[in-house]
Amino acid sequence: MDRLASPARLMIVSDLDHTMVDHHDPENLSLLRFNALWEAKYRHDSLLVFSTGRSPTLYKQLRKEKPMLTPDITIMSVGTEITYGNLMVPDDGWVGILNQKWDRNIVTEETSKLPELKLQSDTEQRPHKVSFYVDKAKAQEVTKFLSQRFQERGLDIKIIYSGGMDLDILPQGAGKGQALAYLLSKFKSQGKLPVNTLACGDSGNDAELFSIPDVYGVMVSNAQEELLQWYGENAKGNPKIWHATERCAAGIIQAIGHFSLGPNQSPRDIMDFSECKKETITPGHEIVMFFLFFERWRRAEIENSDISLESLKAACSGVYVHPSGSEELLHNSIALLKKCYGDKEGRPYRIWVDRGVSTQISPDTWLVKFDKWEISGEEQHGARVTALLSRKDSSKGFTWVHVQETWLDGYVPKDASTWFF
Repeated sequence: MDRLASPARLMIVSDLDHTMVDHHDPENLSLLRFNALWEAKYRHDSLLVFSTGRSPTLYKQLRKEKPMLTPDITIMSVGTEITYGNLMVPDDGWVGILNQKWDRNIVTEETSKLPELKLQSDTEQRPHKVSFYVDKAKAQEVTKFLSQRFQERGLDIKIIYSGGMDLDILPQGAGKGQALAYLLSKFKSQGKLPVNTLACGDSGNDAELFSIPDVYGVMVSNAQEELLQWYGENAKGNPKIWHATERCAAGIIQAIGHFSLGPNQSPRDIMDFSECKKETITPGHEIVMFFLFFERWRRAEIENSDISLESLKAACSGVYVHPSGSEELLHNSIALLKKCYGDKEGRPYRIWVDRGVSTQISPDTWLVKFDKWEISGEEQHGARVTALLSRKDSSKGFTWVHVQETWLDGYVPKDASTWFF
């Protein structure tokens, strides 16, 4: 909540499965396109919020499986848990609100009377969420019965059915929509209400996100029938809610442009970096483009050109400190690229950056910190990078003055010699 001193230019609140993350995209190309756009153009002055039905356990599992960014805020367990930052610090105020008219023991007692309900895994049972599977044909009947029983027993309960099989029972004050409303109220009280907020979803439990006043909403092209039905009955004709024509994260990028919320051309969509105007490149953009060049070089997606390497060398000076602790001149690190051209050709090799933060420490120098990730097949490795960038002339690009990397816990490669700057 405190990362930005002023209101966020844009706050994106996105569901994960089949919205931000496309499980039918084995190379995660749309997600990587979004990552590059966010780190290059938005991370420095905007907020990223993930709002998922997943429990913390399954959310962390997904992060290990997919090249996901670290959000500023995570809403989990269908809006019953709110945490902040990389450390996922819980919001105690939200817990207090959810405790009102909620008794998990009564919920368990009443649901045990219905053989149609099948409990989901233990990881999905949370302090303010009880989750089941139920056949679509039985869902309406079960929901009606439980609503009546909970009311008779003095509970204020919300029942959400989504995905054609998932039935979640929550406090009435919970849910993705209420969690978003709570956050917006909190930002407003601090004088930091985001300039624009874009909610993104694909299923029935995302409908609440689109019901919050003054929030833009995008239903990705692969949105489920239940969400489209809700839209037809409740929001058709609302110019702030739109059905994208592209899937998942690509639909989110499309919506940014549709609503004119900011730039929506991902650096991954630019094949010739010389097209970028030097004066508009920020430190975040520079980092993304630098490592995207590196990825394309190793995948042989760009020409094996000495001119390109010499241009890269000209943008580097000073010392590079490898995560192992060894030091060498940045020029020498760049020279090593000549030997690894195309060594990842035709293989699922990708690089992305995350958690980029830049601080201007003098008129022409920036201190930049970010996580650099590489994935090659099933292996994923990462390092925290601290770099000094300088730019004497706004009409020219940045110069990398010093780079130091340290391994991220649990992501050290077996052969560290394959890790290049």
